[in-house]
Amino acid sequence: MSLVGKLSAEILIVAPHHEHHGVWSGRPHHISNVSPGKIKKVHLHEGDWGSVGSVIEWHYVIDGKDHVAKEVVESIDEENKAVTFKVIEGDLLKEYKSFKAIVQSIPKGEATWVRWTIEYEKLNKDIPHPFKVFEFVIHLSEELDDHLVA
Repeated sequence: MSLVGKLSAEILIVAPHHEHHGVWSGRPHHISNVSPGKIKKVHLHEGDWGSVGSVIEWHYVIDGKDHVAKEVVESIDEENKAVTFKVIEGDLLKEYKSFKAIVQSIPKGEATWVRWTIEYEKLNKDIPHPFKVFEFVIHLSEELDDHLVA
């Protein structure tokens, strides 16, 4: 059984791709305003908002439990409207040796395909695949869509 995995899904949203990407690439701290029930706080620890190498700490809730993740913005691809976050500290690293989330906003006529990809390596074979985290980030994009088109 492999410890390395990758989850990927696309959802269609109404908001323009550049607006969705703009929040994830330059204003991720706004997500706590959009989805306060899921994201409690977002802090910038190093660097500047919207800059590669910046370190962001997320305080979030899944299944009623508080979690923390510190992530480095590994890349911002403006041409392909993609942002890569790599977890460097926090609760996810109690179960995963590595954990990376990539969000991409792809234009589809007047709508946007949002592609979430999670790449991870479990610490051992008994650790579950991160389906709950995967579902969580997809719901964040749906809530962000509702906010952007309101």
